[in-house]
Amino acid sequence: MKLVTVAGPPSCGKTSVIIRTILELRARGRNAGVVKFDCLSTDDDERYRTFEIPVGKGLSQSTCPDHYFATNIEEAFRWGEDSGFDILFTESAGLCNRCSPHLKSVVAVAIVDNLSGVTTPRKVGPMLKTADIVAITKGDIVSQAEREVFATHVRIANRKAKIIPVNGLNGQGAFELSRLIVESANEVSTVTGLRLRFPMPSAVCSYCLGERRIGAQHQIGNVTPLQLEAV
Repeated sequence: MKLVTVAGPPSCGKTSVIIRTILELRARGRNAGVVKFDCLSTDDDERYRTFEIPVGKGLSQSTCPDHYFATNIEEAFRWGEDSGFDILFTESAGLCNRCSPHLKSVVAVAIVDNLSGVTTPRKVGPMLKTADIVAITKGDIVSQAEREVFATHVRIANRKAKIIPVNGLNGQGAFELSRLIVESANEVSTVTGLRLRFPMPSAVCSYCLGERRIGAQHQIGNVTPLQLEAV
């Protein structure tokens, strides 16, 4: 089975792009499914079912969604294998720009949108910078000049990735994206032992463990003090 990790900021169009891509794959006889990772709730699984796309869902609740991904990707992969998929997509919540759900030896797709601002590619972090393919959405509602400027900033952030515009509403660009995925993705027999492309945050603090009180006496673990100069 081929595995594809898809990541990007909230509301950039990840679900729409995956749907359009799977429909293109289906037209060529490929059987694909999705596991949606999110935080508190999501109705994206219902959107997938509307298009008769098999979908699994995992909600991280109080856990970082990308940490939740890393500890549950084995179960997601087994579900894909048991379901007989040719290709399994995982869709991340995309809430933390510091983390990334991309795995080495697995095709990584990042999705960003033209409306997020030209500096966004610098802020998104490893989910964009370590991706193999970058899909840029919402190009139909900005000018050609704005599209070119944004694409340039994406290229600066990731000089190795293949960049492609995709319209999640009408599917323009989805065929090309599906082709790139099929050509780039390797067959994966197991995800056990694979490595993340970028490390998660290196330590935890008292607030990660449930502390709610403010004050240095309540802070333990990985604490980075802010230093400001008087004006």
